Amino acid sequence: MIRFGICNELFEGWDLARTCASVKRLGYEGIELAPFTLAPLITDLGKDRREQMRRTIADSGLETIGLHWLLAKTEGYHLTSPDPFVRARTQDYLKALIEATRDLGGSLMVFGSPKQRDIAPDLAPEEGMRLAAEVISGVSDDLEAAGVDLCLEPLSTAETNFLTSIAETRTLIDRVGHPRVTLHLDVKAMSSDPGGTVPDLIRAHGGVAGHFHANDPNLRGPGMGAVDFGPIMQALVASGYDRWVSVEVFDFSPGAEETARQSIETLRRTLEAARGA
Repeated sequence: MIRFGICNELFEGWDLARTCASVKRLGYEGIELAPFTLAPLITDLGKDRREQMRRTIADSGLETIGLHWLLAKTEGYHLTSPDPFVRARTQDYLKALIEATRDLGGSLMVFGSPKQRDIAPDLAPEEGMRLAAEVISGVSDDLEAAGVDLCLEPLSTAETNFLTSIAETRTLIDRVGHPRVTLHLDVKAMSSDPGGTVPDLIRAHGGVAGHFHANDPNLRGPGMGAVDFGPIMQALVASGYDRWVSVEVFDFSPGAEETARQSIETLRRTLEAARGA
């Protein structure tokens, strides 16, 4: 069943309890967390504090969806670095993020982090693919043990030079070959995917996606830009996608609650229409 969540960085400057109360009041069922909003590094967030956060979210009536923006505002981590020490550090940090996701009550992690996956200019694309698969394969046992999915996010060529289409991302997923490593779909990113229109891409890949972000290429929420979410929701339903749809925005200027309100109203209306079609 499709359920609606929202990413917490929109509520910048708010404490977690206030954020959760607002999110719940507006009608969301889940909250997705950016690690940099919790601590400078996820390893700085102790077990006791994780448990407090988990209780705060649960006591508000929400579920923890998981973590995204995994490597944002960190240094020294990189998925395709030719330096084995950097790759080993990245692998260790991903393991720490997996543990934190489990401790916070989440079940997935979204790997976007465009600058921490860029392939160096002197590195062949195939070598970048091999190195990324090596790092991700090295955390697959941890994902399985924690019950956490790692969802790889295609992004536009304006953001990165690696995993810039769903097709390329699925190549990496197939190479890793583990059921806990799966595809993430994002409306903003799909808007520039060379593989087709957003609804067509959803119909083709939604059935295997582990997570979905709803937004507009203008960096605001659903219904706050030119994208028509009617066909998007129709495609999601038709694809058999039955997981979280999380609102993720990058332009906070309309305000957190107004953005959250307009977004969920759009998502609810278009999902209801899609189910009735």
